[in-house]
Amino acid sequence: MSYLLFIVEPVGQRAQRTPEEGREAYAQMVCYAEDLKARGLLVRAESLKSESEAVRLRIRDGERTLMDGPYAEAKEMIGGFFLLTCETREEALALAAECPAAQWATVEVRELGPCFM
Repeated sequence: MSYLLFIVEPVGQRAQRTPEEGREAYAQMVCYAEDLKARGLLVRAESLKSESEAVRLRIRDGERTLMDGPYAEAKEMIGGFFLLTCETREEALALAAECPAAQWATVEVRELGPCFM
């Protein structure tokens, strides 16, 4: 089964870190990804740029609306993800507990479902 671990960060948290703190957090996440890869569990991992570089698209009644970030109502943002291959939900939760980001963000665990075409 495939699971996504979303790293859900408070908006603005990255900007509050010193450059040294940012490098340390990044190094911890790289080590975590390398460990998952070595164990044959990692399919893909990516960091996402800040919400200030995001854009939301909505189409209602044929009318397209774009909204550039940052979003005033947002208190959290998805800062990145890990796509894993796990045998069980419990394994995915155990791997999420190993994630360094769980110390400064929330790690949301989601099983991938079928996509109907």
